[in-house]
Amino acid sequence: MERPGKIVCVGRNYREHAKEMGNEVPAEPLLFLKPPSAVIGSGAPIELPAGAGRVDYEGEVAIVIGTRLRKAPAAACAAAVRGIVAANDVSAREWQKQDSQWARAKGSDTFLPLGEESRKPRDLAALTLVTRVNGEERQRANTAEMVFPIPDLLSYISRFITLEPGDVVLTGTPPGVGPLAAGDAVEVEVVGHSIVKNPVAAGA
Repeated sequence: MERPGKIVCVGRNYREHAKEMGNEVPAEPLLFLKPPSAVIGSGAPIELPAGAGRVDYEGEVAIVIGTRLRKAPAAACAAAVRGIVAANDVSAREWQKQDSQWARAKGSDTFLPLGEESRKPRDLAALTLVTRVNGEERQRANTAEMVFPIPDLLSYISRFITLEPGDVVLTGTPPGVGPLAAGDAVEVEVVGHSIVKNPVAAGA
């Protein structure tokens, strides 16, 4: 898909993932941004920056916005979804813990593989997400398991950040995240909708 204008991400939106990372489930959605320069397509290598330490995959369902949303109710947000994209929220864990914000840990170049956009599904709460590393399944979840459903997430974001057509919203990763190493191949699939596959390489 084309490079989005902005990418808004949601953390800890699956209870079991919050638990595996030693975190509480937030009372409200936890938001952060990734820069558009982090985006790569299927087939492009994820580059592991020198000195980054552990770098994890995080498979996610991403939403493509079709209609401008500002302070919008959840019902309007559901209608504003244009499409679905498989996303990998690549994260450098040591930098995430070391820095007071996540710009470097989450926003480094190649840290956002995005698949091709598919059309809006009938039911946003019935999407299956699967992540595989070297062909082995590591994550499997359904969007019905989210703490904050997709329309509610979009409504919450639009209270503070206007969402424009073509913007992308990452909706959180389920349990099963883990480290990547040079030579790995990682793929994230929103079953029946979108898939992104990337080799992993050592970076400079």
